[in-house]
Amino acid sequence: MKKSVIFGALTVAGLSAGAAAAATLDDVKARGTLNCGVTTGLVGFAAPDANGEWQGFDVAVCRAVAAAVLGDANAVEFVPTTGKTRFTALASGEIDMLARNTTWTFSRDVDLSSNSLASTTTMVRASWFRNRWASARPRI
Repeated sequence: MKKSVIFGALTVAGLSAGAAAAATLDDVKARGTLNCGVTTGLVGFAAPDANGEWQGFDVAVCRAVAAAVLGDANAVEFVPTTGKTRFTALASGEIDMLARNTTWTFSRDVDLSSNSLASTTTMVRASWFRNRWASARPRI
């Protein structure tokens, strides 16, 4: 019985998250632009260049999503967010997605679980990985 209740609760939570995502996607398509939350200016991740054009990794992620959803990588409005405003902007609908450095915590998972998807990417030098992997492998 307990397993059925837990499974049912997880199913409802998953469906409601899917419905929220579908509504956001519909809003983006209707508006014709993706409102993407980025940092206030961190070179290499998200910062305007000398011409005012946003550049960086997080910017490229936003442009890739806009290209996939709207067919136009330039159909993006970049919304600068701080560490304190990023989740409020996401929860309020001011931004459609957040592309910036954010760590996972249990409280964020609980607070944002109905309307967010977290992804973690770690980049290391290939030589570092090869050296550590080779020394960590069990020898048989």
